[in-house]
Amino acid sequence: MGAITLERMSGDVLTLDLSAPVADLAASLIDISSPSGHESDLADALETALREASHLEVIRHGNTVAARTQRGLGSRVVWAGHIDTVPSNGNEKSSVADGVLAGRGSVDMKSGVALGAKLAAEISEPSIDVTWIFYDNEEVESAKNGLGLLGVAHPEWIQGDFAIVGEPTNAMVEGGCNGTIRVEVSTTGRQAHSARSWRGKNAIHLAHEILQRLASYEPASVEVEGLSYREGMNAVGIAGGVAGNIIPDRCTVTVNYRFAPNKSVSEAVDHVRELFSGFEVVVVDEAPGARPGLTNTLVQDFVAALGLDVSAKYGWTDVARFGEWGIPALNYGPGDPSLAHSDDERVDIAQIEACYRALKSWLSPQ
Repeated sequence: MGAITLERMSGDVLTLDLSAPVADLAASLIDISSPSGHESDLADALETALREASHLEVIRHGNTVAARTQRGLGSRVVWAGHIDTVPSNGNEKSSVADGVLAGRGSVDMKSGVALGAKLAAEISEPSIDVTWIFYDNEEVESAKNGLGLLGVAHPEWIQGDFAIVGEPTNAMVEGGCNGTIRVEVSTTGRQAHSARSWRGKNAIHLAHEILQRLASYEPASVEVEGLSYREGMNAVGIAGGVAGNIIPDRCTVTVNYRFAPNKSVSEAVDHVRELFSGFEVVVVDEAPGARPGLTNTLVQDFVAALGLDVSAKYGWTDVARFGEWGIPALNYGPGDPSLAHSDDERVDIAQIEACYRALKSWLSPQ
């Protein structure tokens, strides 16, 4: 699988056959290596293939490729999927066995990108105008995220009434997402030689109170628009000490708080500062959550058409970015998210095909 959709053009540019079966196309995408920061080959191939579709207007910003229909239908859905992967670990090439497609990115998220690219080329007269965005650098820091950079450079290209992010969801629908903040909670002591420890004040020992508050913390489950979002507050790192014979004068515990989308980032920060009252708290990373937008008519139509229940998304995804832009968004795509980034990353081909058929049915005129 995959070889039939991948050729070399003159100038050593790869081209994709978007008319190939969707699982074959997914295998081809896996075979084009695209770890974060190195997506140019895949972006070139997608851009070349999409520009062959006369019904699409196509632009490129860096290694993000976007295509859209312009039928003047009054409503627009934005579909978005990232083309980068985490680095491979002996699984850089695709393989197929017993109806399962394996390889780096098979789950996160080249199977989703495959169905997005295939549908973009196939559906020339959708029932609703569609913008398709294939973006780079999702797996790294937010400042490099291609979707966000496209929104800054070409804000008209991210506008829509509803957005679908093709992250792996096991072919289920997941609404909104939790927000996340990362803080550093620190204690201050006094250095001394460890042979005369009574002259100092051990900052690492003082951190026991921070850890105790975390251990006794009871995370909430918060209902938002009928979905239950489970929060979490956890230490994810600890650092202190300068030498093996010195009483440390500083200890820092890094804490990650995953909060329900009914809270703003500032409310989440206030909650953390209250929990660690008496300690120095510094925010080092933050990203808002996203409400599921289940009251939106288009969202309701999409969910009803698929005939699936909607569950809450606990992890952060780019639905939050759409939420910041005032666009309700859902997560929907093939692949078990628990296998994302794993050495045995793999997806059932039946799931890829099911998601492809469902999206095609919803977007096609009835």
